[in-house]
Amino acid sequence: MSRTEIQTGALGDVEITLLVDDQIITSYEMKNKRVTCEDIDRALQKLLLSGRRVNNYIFITTEPVNDEVQAYARSLYHETGGIEFVILDCIGFIRHFLHLFHRLRSRFLEAYQALILSEPQSAVSQPVKEAFLAMRQAAETGMEAEQTQI
Repeated sequence: MSRTEIQTGALGDVEITLLVDDQIITSYEMKNKRVTCEDIDRALQKLLLSGRRVNNYIFITTEPVNDEVQAYARSLYHETGGIEFVILDCIGFIRHFLHLFHRLRSRFLEAYQALILSEPQSAVSQPVKEAFLAMRQAAETGMEAEQTQI
């Protein structure tokens, strides 16, 4: 575990909890590198040492997701008694996030676009920026279609 995680007791970088009992249901861990099986094993170790249980442990990476590592993450569901380990690249995370907060989709897209386009030398590569803009256009087309049906 990193020094910050030891100090805070956090499982990941962002945690979603239930308001009624402060139980962590989802833990997000951001990586500015490719996620490896060792990263997943460290997450398992953190869970064991903490004694806490989560429903989902989600890695978000700036790099492409390795199919073998993704398969390893999926294989842990039964071994852990139902903890879902997922690895998402930046675009996959945006899709995931937009699904969670579909009512706030356009405001989120505006803010995220401003962030990724504001610095030319950010951790988000040009192909990822282009994929985001294409996805944004598709999301807006989908929102327009939803509004037309209402």
